[in-house]
Amino acid sequence: MTRRHRYDYGPDPSQWGELFLPDLPAGARHQGVVVVIHGGYWRSTYGAELGEPLAQDLAEHGMAAWNLEYRRTGNGGGWPGTFEDILAGIDKLADLAEPQALDLGKVVALGHSAGGHLAVWAAGRHKLEGLVPAEGGQVKNTDDGVRLTGVVSQSGVLNLGEAERLSLSDGAVANLLAGPSSEFPERHRYADPMAALPLDIPVYAVYGIKDGDVPLGMSTSYVDASQSGPVPAQLVMVPGDHFALIDVTAEAYLTCRALVGRLLR
Repeated sequence: MTRRHRYDYGPDPSQWGELFLPDLPAGARHQGVVVVIHGGYWRSTYGAELGEPLAQDLAEHGMAAWNLEYRRTGNGGGWPGTFEDILAGIDKLADLAEPQALDLGKVVALGHSAGGHLAVWAAGRHKLEGLVPAEGGQVKNTDDGVRLTGVVSQSGVLNLGEAERLSLSDGAVANLLAGPSSEFPERHRYADPMAALPLDIPVYAVYGIKDGDVPLGMSTSYVDASQSGPVPAQLVMVPGDHFALIDVTAEAYLTCRALVGRLLR
């Protein structure tokens, strides 16, 4: 049996999250939280409905899950709104910790595709202060708030520079950042998870061997660049395509769930 509670973290219709909670014995606390961040190349075509089955499944397996919605391009997001929302949405957990008996000692993000980018980016928030762009549209609130203690990236777009070079999804990166890197180099560097390396938390880059939507290099280039850091990222190859990673019946997703559980222990 699970319980669901929806909370707003801002005034925009897309600034909300839904908390999925397993039943606990009286007086017990949930051991950590999983922040589920959906993909869709940062566009408004896709929303938190993609993350809902994952959050429900995680709760059914004893984990508190926060299915996070955020502004995307086409509905007020992009630069800097999407980035502000991811941080503010994660930070909302601080308000929910006491009333919902959440232990924020371990907060793990599970992000799919563009959501994997946002999850790994948020994990490096404490490294971003020196990268704040000077050309306007600055993201607020970088070095305070709730810190992620681990990330499972599900075919995440983890190398934004390479994604722009490849023009993935018809120029999705330039669309997200309201212009190309030739025009806004600082903004692009700030938004790229590669710029925050090395991290001191574990990152699992999970990739489906039949993925035809996001190239393998989005994961391998990040993992390779992380190897000199204190906690190198790990590449995990799984069966299936891009969407097997968010199919709660597929082996690819079951591997992701097991990795999330490992990070919460």
